[in-house]
Amino acid sequence: MKRTRPRATALVLLPALALTACGSGSTPGAAPAGAQASPAPTDDPVAAVRRVDSVAALLPADVRRSGTLRIGTSVGAPPGAYYPNGPGKPPAGQDIDVADAVAKVLGVKPDRRDASFETILPALGSGKYDVGTGNFGVTAQRLKTVDFVTYINDGQGFAVKKGSSTLKKKVTDLTQLCGLTIGTGAGTTFETTLTAQKGICAKAGKEPYEVKVYSENGATLTALQQGRIDVTMSTINGLRHQAAQPAAQTTFLGEYHRLDVGFAFRKGSPLTKAFRAAVNELIKDGTYARILAKWGTSASAIDTSRINPPEHR
Repeated sequence: MKRTRPRATALVLLPALALTACGSGSTPGAAPAGAQASPAPTDDPVAAVRRVDSVAALLPADVRRSGTLRIGTSVGAPPGAYYPNGPGKPPAGQDIDVADAVAKVLGVKPDRRDASFETILPALGSGKYDVGTGNFGVTAQRLKTVDFVTYINDGQGFAVKKGSSTLKKKVTDLTQLCGLTIGTGAGTTFETTLTAQKGICAKAGKEPYEVKVYSENGATLTALQQGRIDVTMSTINGLRHQAAQPAAQTTFLGEYHRLDVGFAFRKGSPLTKAFRAAVNELIKDGTYARILAKWGTSASAIDTSRINPPEHR
């Protein structure tokens, strides 16, 4: 059953400073006039990657014959995936580089198809895409219907407007948010977490927190800057990157909950073993470390890729 709810919007979107999420992406092609995107780093660690026959052999025969992989991609903002030169131009980011490097190891061409974050996982089940990317966090709920191959460890965090006196320290307990208004992305692990725990404030004898859900990442930032929300919940890497941009005027409050992030597949997909082997090949040959260094996410590196690891507790 489809759940309906009002979606918050904003007149001004700032996609260059918005966030990818565990996940949340922006609507493909959404870019306001005059928006400036962060320039992409110029180094290209993916250029030297070559096909590895033993890994490519793990692909199903039909994929080897077609030579392509249909990738449903949620493009949001750096460091995960964004449009440095505007919509209609090639995307860039950590997730783009990792997916492209995996495709090269497998000897196939990525057929990247932009999609809004919340549509990708359901579309995997229908066969629309072979694989989905969008900083998808591995959760127990998602593992019931989707398979994952991990490639980074990111997670959940909080940020406030710079200079705010509302919250001044790391959020370690959601009761710290009681009485506040929290902005987050539609269909994300953040929305799920906040909704599931909404009763904790009443149990603590405090005013409940309010959750405002946005279908555009830039709208969340705009709401924070304009004081319509007190705090945002999104990815650790995205919030950290955002806070480093002077125009964002945000302060990162630290990590709340770590999550493995992975490529997403329909349940039972025969592609998972090939993708795991490809990611591990990139880890072994050093390409993986160079990609993360390029995007400033080395602290989120994993030692080995896994299929369907349990959710972090």
